[in-house]
Amino acid sequence: MFTEYNRKPVAAAVLGLATVLALTACSSGRQAAGSEGQEGTKVDGRISLTYLQKQGDQEYFVGEAAGAKAKADELGIDLKVVNVGTDANKTISEARSAISQKSNGLIVVVPDPAVGPQVAQIAKDSGVALLTSDDQICTTGPDPSSCPADALVPRIGFSGAQMGGEVGKRAAAEYKKAGWNPAETRTISAWKQDVTVCTDRVKASKEAFAADSGSKVQNIDVPTDNSPTGAQDKIAATITANPGVEHWVVWGCNDENVQGGVTALENAGFKADDVIGVGLGAYLACKNWGSGKPSGMKAALFINGRDVGALAVRTMYDKLKNGKAFPKEAFAPTTMVDASTWKSAGVTCG
Repeated sequence: MFTEYNRKPVAAAVLGLATVLALTACSSGRQAAGSEGQEGTKVDGRISLTYLQKQGDQEYFVGEAAGAKAKADELGIDLKVVNVGTDANKTISEARSAISQKSNGLIVVVPDPAVGPQVAQIAKDSGVALLTSDDQICTTGPDPSSCPADALVPRIGFSGAQMGGEVGKRAAAEYKKAGWNPAETRTISAWKQDVTVCTDRVKASKEAFAADSGSKVQNIDVPTDNSPTGAQDKIAATITANPGVEHWVVWGCNDENVQGGVTALENAGFKADDVIGVGLGAYLACKNWGSGKPSGMKAALFINGRDVGALAVRTMYDKLKNGKAFPKEAFAPTTMVDASTWKSAGVTCG
């Protein structure tokens, strides 16, 4: 769900915006945009929404868009979905375009949280409701992890701690079932380390595995770009640097990291019985299971993008049509699946 983004093109814009916000607050006596100022006004007629998505061609986000469109049709909403790819500057320009086209609300999945303050200010200045899905953004700074709680934009998605915890518990169960010697085993935590939601997930996975496994297994943190090939390259180097390890347990921010790790281990000659991969998403994990061949991908937490897209649109509708305040966060359900259950759980394997 999370691939590499580039902060450099937006750094100057963000710095300039921060200065403008500070000067505006001092001269007018008003606070800079906070989450309480993002909620827009009640709409009496037909609602128009714009959904700005990063990586809109990725399987998860394709499902998210489909869920959003289905819910919009059900509620009688005009919805435009825009794929901004990994371009943070395009996010800003498309937000402005949505405002000019009279959207009543913006739902945003940002490629880079550094644009959060600028997107929030655009929405605030226009009196348009703003909601994020999946990734957090802050109205007053580029880093959501250091953002005051009242400056976080309301978010629809999944609980990072809950998801990571489920992954860690399943990894621990598979590890105990395998009966491996902890001295011959390593766990790999793979993620893009400047993405806050990824760090939350991995941290919870580590803690849950440690609590449930009943043994001390050395963990290796592997920084990646959250793509399968990027994770594969970095984990391949980690395998080479640890020649005495016989068994590996792999988790990460998303399916991409775990798929990359499983592939790297296969290429290094490790058999499926010596690898425990627990994915997060299931949209890549299912391809291993669909092949019918033994795989180190033992399970994955199914996160359904359709549920998030539908919930985001419903939440925006409730605010704009019924005056219901945004929740700070709202979470869609998750399900752990494996080779025997993924089809019945409704995983779409694109």
